[in-house]
Amino acid sequence: MVYKKGPRFRVRQVSDICADIDESFDQYGPTAQSIFFPAGNTIAMPTQALVAICRYSKMKFPRLQRITVYGSSPYIVRKGLQEMRQLREAGLSRIHVGLESGDDIVLKQVKKGTDAAEQIQAGRIVKQAGIELSEYVILGLGGIERSHAHAVNTANALNAIKPDFVRLRTLVPKTNTLLLHQINKGRFQLLSPHQVIQETRMLLENLNISTVLTSDHYTNYLNLAGKLPHDKSTLLETIDQALAWDIGRFRPFFIGTQ
Repeated sequence: MVYKKGPRFRVRQVSDICADIDESFDQYGPTAQSIFFPAGNTIAMPTQALVAICRYSKMKFPRLQRITVYGSSPYIVRKGLQEMRQLREAGLSRIHVGLESGDDIVLKQVKKGTDAAEQIQAGRIVKQAGIELSEYVILGLGGIERSHAHAVNTANALNAIKPDFVRLRTLVPKTNTLLLHQINKGRFQLLSPHQVIQETRMLLENLNISTVLTSDHYTNYLNLAGKLPHDKSTLLETIDQALAWDIGRFRPFFIGTQ
């Protein structure tokens, strides 16, 4: 919805972005330690343009420790390992990728534009380039019909990628979307809060990697945070406790408007 109703896609001029960085310096001074270049898919910028703004940021902010962008898997694969290493050398240190699901049927249903194999390939490229990787998962994205496959196949994809962070979000239908139309027609069955948490348990049970798990987001029914595998048993206990909660303890159902 954000991008459909917003301005048409374009890559801004490096000089304009550097002017924004100058303005940020005037506001925050030289002590800033982190910069996030926000857009739905910043990695789509031409590599040398992104290299330029990363280098300019490091020159402008001498204490800068992290530069973060969003990036989708097809564009990461298109750039390849060599260009991703160039970005790392320029200062890019973390990429947030929307995995959403490791199940090819779910990815096709939501028109993600990629499949699990390409998602795994992209994740491995990021890791090989020495860039921190944060992968997003959308709980409930497969509905009731694909819940088990969504959880297990997503865990398998994450196990293959080995991201530094796994960030959980929960599916919220948006107004004026095909998904909401399908829900209203009974063609897509949303998970209840307990079913979402059960899917979370299935995902966690099948993860066997070292990573940081977070779920601190307004869409979620349960806030989970910990390091895997160290905190896995504690997280599973928290999940089991939530499975026994009355439905009234969870956030209310809502339809997104943004």
